[in-house]
Amino acid sequence: MEANIQPSRGRLIICHGYKGFKDWGMFPHVAQGLANEVDVISINFSHNGVGADLLEFTELEKFAKDTYSKDLEDLAAIIQYSQRQDDTSVEKPVFLLGHSRGAAVCLIYALEHPEQISGVLSWNGTANVDLWTEENKAEMRAKGRTYTLNGRTKQNMPLDLEILEDMERNVERFDIVGRISEAACPITLIQGTEDGERGIQGSKRLIEQNPAIKWIRIPEGNHTFGSVHPFKGESQPLRKAIEASLQTIHDMLE
Repeated sequence: MEANIQPSRGRLIICHGYKGFKDWGMFPHVAQGLANEVDVISINFSHNGVGADLLEFTELEKFAKDTYSKDLEDLAAIIQYSQRQDDTSVEKPVFLLGHSRGAAVCLIYALEHPEQISGVLSWNGTANVDLWTEENKAEMRAKGRTYTLNGRTKQNMPLDLEILEDMERNVERFDIVGRISEAACPITLIQGTEDGERGIQGSKRLIEQNPAIKWIRIPEGNHTFGSVHPFKGESQPLRKAIEASLQTIHDMLE
């Protein structure tokens, strides 16, 4: 029996979150699971701190300088490169899926490039780009560098003043809640009922500003939909998140 191979109808780019990387836990499984109607590209941001082995934080000096502006430049480069690889004269629709901080990057990019993006899926996304404590920010200003503990690896990961300065230079640009009413493409928030309160309140604020946003709640889903690293298999919340995403992408393609 010959396989029935369907041509791709679009492209999906998956963006990891803070202290994440493309091969963390669920992401390879998610990428494979979503490669139904679309080609899937899962990316590492250039300053996420992961080195050549792809599974360890060995480039902490890069992590220390991982700004939103750099992430947006990375995403732009990936989109431009992928479009150049198309073997047809018709550009395929591009969809973005971001987890946590990655969702914020996706939303900002979509707001800035409405002609490029056909839809955004936010997996437990953050609506506020400021992820750092007041103590972190005070130490950045006083010493030029602070540290954040990675609970999984137990590494103290550096954060340089450059990160804070990037946010302060781009207050209006990075104001997702304030700008979300301008969104030209469909947006779907896929969020676990057990995600953090900050994330849930952020979703409520986004929908208040743009009622057209779709909000899908995943029962018993935490911030990673029950996924850990190394990957231990598909949890029920992760299966539901993938199914919701497949349906969302299908609907956006229609």
